[in-house]
Amino acid sequence: MDVSRLKQSWSLVAAHGDQVPLYFYSTLFLAHPETRQMFPTNMAGQRDRLVTALGHIVSQVDQLDQLVGYLQNLGADHRKFAVRAEHYPAVGEALLATLQHFLGDQWTDELAQDWAAAYGLVSKVMTEAAQAAEAVNPPWWVAEITSHERRAFDVAVLTLRPQYLLPFTAGQSIGVSHPAVRSWRYYSPANAPRPDGTLELHVRAAPGGAVSSRLVYGCAVGDQLHLAAPVGDGLTLRPAGSADLLLLAGGTGWAPLKALVEQVAAEGPHRRVDLYVGARSRSEFYDSDAIDKLAASYPWFRVTQVVGLDMNRPGEFVHPVNRALADGDWRSRHVFLCGSDEMVSQTVAALTRSGYHAGQLHHEGLGQHWYGPAWRTAAPDDSGGAR
Repeated sequence: MDVSRLKQSWSLVAAHGDQVPLYFYSTLFLAHPETRQMFPTNMAGQRDRLVTALGHIVSQVDQLDQLVGYLQNLGADHRKFAVRAEHYPAVGEALLATLQHFLGDQWTDELAQDWAAAYGLVSKVMTEAAQAAEAVNPPWWVAEITSHERRAFDVAVLTLRPQYLLPFTAGQSIGVSHPAVRSWRYYSPANAPRPDGTLELHVRAAPGGAVSSRLVYGCAVGDQLHLAAPVGDGLTLRPAGSADLLLLAGGTGWAPLKALVEQVAAEGPHRRVDLYVGARSRSEFYDSDAIDKLAASYPWFRVTQVVGLDMNRPGEFVHPVNRALADGDWRSRHVFLCGSDEMVSQTVAALTRSGYHAGQLHHEGLGQHWYGPAWRTAAPDDSGGAR
């Protein structure tokens, strides 16, 4: 297998942009129509993910240690799409046909052998990982909605009870899908693990978002959802050790930080925690009662609410980090932040300028979402970084 030849050929194919996944999926669905049901109705985001995943695999094809771990996680995760071993040959056929189409005269027998060998490795690692995962976790958990509260026009707080215990760590993200919607969206539970196994989700409906809109506007108590295995450690407390914490939240980005507060409370009051939570207006503080209750219960937990819009200063917007930096020096603490892409990027920039180092700043990926084991470029509904 000629690695340089693989990379060069992929760069030529990828230059055709959106036409590549369009041709691939058209070829796959025409030759194997049974595979169509595994994909969402709106394929826009899926097309982006295919090109991104292939690019990642090709870029690491000469770094097998890293690539194998990535593929193992991807294979285990794909079980939630009902992907089985017999589907991989169909995908391989469509992939080779797509490469041949876009490479034209540059498609040779040697290149075809290289790509067939590479895909053979990919499918082998992914199918073996999926088989191994069957002994550990189900493809998904079925959960019942036991509470559904509309806190704002576009925000709902849901309580879910999985039929079987779903282990996770505070700060991780869990895949959520409605049986009627063939899409997954990852949310960070707003609670630390509970004895009864229930999960609290804070959901804001994204414009055009199939999953988020369904969860906010189209669900009720008694409905069932599907949940996928937890992923990610960017917002977990492990890298912070026993340090004091500064939490910066915007909108429903408060959810995973709420889980961290609960975890600190469960572990014991051995650290101080300061929260700065922001919203555009006071009416948008959708979880104020819970925040006030936590602050009243724990003397080590202090809260500052930051209203972003000031009617006396039109055109200006105050982020939680602005207020926090004005209030004091937090450089001895680990900082956890979650909110919109704009909020996170501006917060990281402001803290970096103020002397905070990257190792003490903890957040999710920007402009991306969980798709399998890594962050991927996504359609609006799947924007895990946009809270």
